[in-house]
Amino acid sequence: MSRRDIAGPFLALLLLSALPGSACAQVFIASHPQPEFSIGPLFVSASVGKPNVVGNPGALTVSVSWSLTLAPHRRAADIAQDLYLLWPGEVVGTAGAADADPMLVRQVEALGFKVKAHGRLRLSARERTEMGTSAGLRTLGEAPFVAFAREGGPAAGARGATYIRIPWVPELASLDWLVRLELPLKGVIVPRPVSWAEDTFWGRRYLITLGFGDVGYVSLYPLYFGARDRVVPLARDFSMLLINFADADHLKVDEVVPPSASRQMSETRSNTEALRLPLLASEGIAPQVLKVQFAYFAGRLPWRPILISALFLGLGNLTGPLVGALAKRLGRTLRARVHVGRGEAPGRERGAIPSQEALGQIRPGETSYEEVLRLCGPQAEEQARLPAGETRALVYRGQRVVPHRRRSFGWFATVGHWDVEDHEVQIDFERDRVRDVQARVRRSRLTEQPLG
Repeated sequence: MSRRDIAGPFLALLLLSALPGSACAQVFIASHPQPEFSIGPLFVSASVGKPNVVGNPGALTVSVSWSLTLAPHRRAADIAQDLYLLWPGEVVGTAGAADADPMLVRQVEALGFKVKAHGRLRLSARERTEMGTSAGLRTLGEAPFVAFAREGGPAAGARGATYIRIPWVPELASLDWLVRLELPLKGVIVPRPVSWAEDTFWGRRYLITLGFGDVGYVSLYPLYFGARDRVVPLARDFSMLLINFADADHLKVDEVVPPSASRQMSETRSNTEALRLPLLASEGIAPQVLKVQFAYFAGRLPWRPILISALFLGLGNLTGPLVGALAKRLGRTLRARVHVGRGEAPGRERGAIPSQEALGQIRPGETSYEEVLRLCGPQAEEQARLPAGETRALVYRGQRVVPHRRRSFGWFATVGHWDVEDHEVQIDFERDRVRDVQARVRRSRLTEQPLG
């Protein structure tokens, strides 16, 4: 084999090892290459209730039910062989490899994996005429399995996988039977990662994921890669992913992925909501996943978000005026004790106070009434002679609050106290010309904090 032939599969495995492992999926493998049959119909289902998310729940049982669809002109005797099921997740069993199926142990250990647990799963079947009823299942035997993972190296922390051998039974290729395998699995339901605030206010949310056809896992891909010619495809038949949620009147479903999944009440179980996703056949391996984010609540309604929202609304109405008054007082204190700017403070003005430059340009006997308005502004009080109505004087009044700075820190300075200056400028006229200008200033120390 050339270096290119080796590098290709190694690079693919390295890329797949970076994919997040959240979905539970599987692929069937035949004993002989180029199988002349396919899987169909196939049903992957799980039943969820409050006990699965409260306290310290154990493993969740996922049921895999299927039949085989034969190629034209082939009989069941022609294809009789054991099947294998690869599952990216650990089935609960007996720890260690002692007494495990020797064939399965050899296959996983040859690839550098370590057997973590082993056991046998119940293999049963339901007859076509008893589907949808409470009739018991026919026991067909047991299917041995090993759960395995990497022992060391970069992939030592990757999730484990399970390898199951399904012994051949005639019911597998019969049109009258649907074979069933029940897998007690770890990690099918996981808490949704949220912040502490969301967890406290809105309650814990959970994620459940079911799927088919996903082999992109560190612990799964090497087995699949060496058995690509023995993978059994999905038939063009009615197949489905199904999750049943018991106690539906206390169930809150937040999100369903994909949105095309159907949601309805179960036809055979009371107070149970069923979410379904049809499985579509494809030419190659195509992962298909059903993911549901959900929560269970107590009482007739999810009271926690309602009560907490009402509490915040009440606290807002109660503390709003207090907080508003406190914020205003704090703002006035900061404005009174802190000044922003370089150099001496210009102060805060109200009213109309002509500048010294404007007053310096006024010449008695020369400056006209219009020129005074242009220099000092129109915000003046007019005093006129009666009855002629001739303007006798313009009076400008204003107030300036001036801070006295203490310590300076660049643009910021502390304020020791504030002075109030009351300005009054009176400009007298005679025959539209300035006759006299009088400016008066009264100063006093401010005893209260100045307003903004």
